Amino acid sequence: MTVQVTYAGQRTAAGVGMASRTGALASFRTFAPTLLSTAVAGFMLMAASVSAADDLSSRYQDENGDLVADLPADESEWVDPDTLVFAYTPVEDPAVYADVWAGFLEHMEEVTGKDVEFFPVQSNAAQVEAMRAGRLHVAGFNTGSNPLAVNCAGFVPFTMMAREDDSFGYEMEIITQPDSDIESPDDLEGRTLAFTSESSNSGFKAPSALLQSEFDLEAGEDFDTEFSGKHDNSIMGVVNGDYEAAAIANSVLKRMISRDVIGEDDYRSIYTSDTFPTTGYGHVYNLDPDVAEDVREAFETFEWEGSALAEEFKNSGEAKFIPITYEEHWDVIRTIDEANDVSYDCG
Repeated sequence: MTVQVTYAGQRTAAGVGMASRTGALASFRTFAPTLLSTAVAGFMLMAASVSAADDLSSRYQDENGDLVADLPADESEWVDPDTLVFAYTPVEDPAVYADVWAGFLEHMEEVTGKDVEFFPVQSNAAQVEAMRAGRLHVAGFNTGSNPLAVNCAGFVPFTMMAREDDSFGYEMEIITQPDSDIESPDDLEGRTLAFTSESSNSGFKAPSALLQSEFDLEAGEDFDTEFSGKHDNSIMGVVNGDYEAAAIANSVLKRMISRDVIGEDDYRSIYTSDTFPTTGYGHVYNLDPDVAEDVREAFETFEWEGSALAEEFKNSGEAKFIPITYEEHWDVIRTIDEANDVSYDCG
């Protein structure tokens, strides 16, 4: 698939180069204070001043105005598969997360009475396309991919991991080698910064905007870029000296440290953003409502204590699932897109 990306009216191939951005600035609640143009692998982003409701694909309906696709009125369009397929956002080696999620998926099998299969995905675009094509029923999409999944694949997010006190989120960090002469983002001028993918909030959208608005550094003009594909690739690239610096989600960084994949002395952070919402979990819009209710119950009733999920996510502080809505909790991310006249054109 040829990937086309639009930045303020200009297009480029995803992962190849970047055109100019609007540089619009805004303050958004307790989250990141500046904002960004966005690009999404697999679908075209068109510059247009439209409301969030207008972003929803024409294949879906939103009669109640909650910004996500409604369950079809025609029951023949509902899906009730014998096997539910689940995919977690492709931040690291899928084989690692198949084991991490195994206990939870067994719990989902007990609650739903259905087999549940872990579907390893290698990219955000592949994950979105799988749900859009009907091959994926339940998923966790990363922060930046949620609007794409909602608008183009009929994703209905309803829960998110949180700490015991109900707080949630992660930060974007820019990291480099401990002995690098890059001491601050200002020093990135004339250097190369690794991004992850163009649908990633912390791996592309946020750092692109923050570097432009706070340090007057524009990607492709003031510094070169590379795309690693995933956060762990960027982190390992910095640790191994393949990348001079990288923009990453520190939730991934903390989990890699907790598994002893890397050590705290293997990198140095030169920038930390404000907090963003984290991965949103949900189901495809046309999942049979009884099955969808069971899926929600599986998240609500999962026992974290002693689980592989608790062990994996403890360094990020996550200890439970909390209810969310796309309309409320992703308002900051939609505002980011709206501030830069970005909408999703997915047909």
